[in-house]
Amino acid sequence: MEIPLTILERDLLQQFTNYFNSIPELVVTSPGRVNLIGEHTDYNDGFVLPMAIDRCLLMAFKKRNDDRITIYSSDFDSEISFSASSFRKGDFSWGEYISGCIWVLQEIGHTPGGFDMVITGNIPVGASLSSSAALELGILRAAAHTAGIEWQPMAMAKLGQRVENHWVGMNCGIMDQAICACGRKDHALLIDCRDLTSKLCPLPKNSSIVILDTGTRRGLVDSAYNERRAQCFEAAGVMNIATLRDGDKEMLERYRSQLSPLAYRRAKHIISENSRVLEAAKAMENDQELKLGKLMYESHCSLRDDFDVSGKALNEIVECAMEHSACLGARMTGAGFAGCAVALVAKGKEKEFVEEVSKAYATRMQTEPRLYVCQAADGTTIRPFDGEIMEE
Repeated sequence: MEIPLTILERDLLQQFTNYFNSIPELVVTSPGRVNLIGEHTDYNDGFVLPMAIDRCLLMAFKKRNDDRITIYSSDFDSEISFSASSFRKGDFSWGEYISGCIWVLQEIGHTPGGFDMVITGNIPVGASLSSSAALELGILRAAAHTAGIEWQPMAMAKLGQRVENHWVGMNCGIMDQAICACGRKDHALLIDCRDLTSKLCPLPKNSSIVILDTGTRRGLVDSAYNERRAQCFEAAGVMNIATLRDGDKEMLERYRSQLSPLAYRRAKHIISENSRVLEAAKAMENDQELKLGKLMYESHCSLRDDFDVSGKALNEIVECAMEHSACLGARMTGAGFAGCAVALVAKGKEKEFVEEVSKAYATRMQTEPRLYVCQAADGTTIRPFDGEIMEE
């Protein structure tokens, strides 16, 4: 069945035609994500509950007869171009994610072919909605196609994580790449970050997901993210366990006197957050939106007070949301410090929620937020382009 072209897709295809003077062969759609609950648990081998969203990167591309890779980003209004057989780490800025994907495929014995590509999208960069993972999985999908590699979503997610860890230099867990690869429409995904098993969890029928973009941004590599990771492993070492996934509340209290106050609070968040994620998955299975919302707000308080990764803008927008009668729960989402929060809102009340929370936040912070209702989407997909660019 023919897939209708959205305005974004039409713009993308027009850009490709203008830029490369040819018609693209394939279109990759790679979604952003929002994490409903389970923050900083992924690199502790714990549980997370994200969903892919209908904010995405779109990539139109065409295979070449050589190994040249040329990519134009309309968002950055810039191009990177390199030979797949000759490139170095550090040659690019935003293109590091792209060269890293070619590197990681070569590391496991594959030879991606050359291609021309134009990328556009509507994921706000730096807003904790994982535009970087969307870019990685999209490039891996395109490069895998040129190399004749069978697409295995979770295996490719692991490669995307390897790009972050060993090429870009960000010691992230598997969550972002896993949900970008494995997302499913109308569902969140409970992921066990130790064995990478997953389970689809239906979204509550009487509620909607609203993303609350504070308009603040942070540089993740330069942030305290890696510091938090080290603190978690320090606490696990004191408790004689491999990771905080293996701890529970009773164990934490037994070791409290041996832990520094800071390490105790970090461990308390991770251990309690893992329990909340599993409770949230059960609430979704039972269509209990009130329980899910309560757990989301408890997660925010833990991230704010024990893990210390929230910030004034995030705290203010969460409180603005929680004060609205249609809000069932809200929390910061992503690594923290800046970016976005997420709210669970009663269905049918989305419009008034967006308008009134936006106004309340703007009054308190003297800056306009961006709020948008989002739908759960499928993971990274590829399809042939066999149509014509249509006019409105």
